[in-house]
Amino acid sequence: MDSGDAVSRVREAASARGLSIEIRERPAASSLAEAAALLGIAPAGIVKTLVVKRSDDTFLFALVPGDRAISWPKLRALVGVNKLRLPEPELALAATGYERGTIVPIGSTTDWPVFADERIVGQRIAMGAGAHGFSLFVEADDLISAYAATVADITQPLG
Repeated sequence: MDSGDAVSRVREAASARGLSIEIRERPAASSLAEAAALLGIAPAGIVKTLVVKRSDDTFLFALVPGDRAISWPKLRALVGVNKLRLPEPELALAATGYERGTIVPIGSTTDWPVFADERIVGQRIAMGAGAHGFSLFVEADDLISAYAATVADITQPLG
């Protein structure tokens, strides 16, 4: 799929859910910190959408601020399972229709459940937009509402 198709899919899916988004084209970034600098925001303002695989081969999305990491014990307890893991890039692509680094719940080929870290509540956040070289901005509260996301403390400091 070319980038235009993926970005169009994001726009159409957002529109279908009544979600107001802004998509910006930006130069390629080699890290989250570099992407944040290009967008003129703090790394915490970029929210990573991580695809998480359950042992039953279903998935979920975890929305994690850029300056934090998933807390596996917290997420497992919230989801009520003993085992979760990040899938291989090809599995994430198959589960969402997006390449790693561009994944966003909006327009995913499957509507997996969304779990959002509580630190994004009330923030305007930047996320992947379905294609490399694009970022989308959205009010986190609107995204949480549009996807009936579960909001909880699911992260820990990086490192």
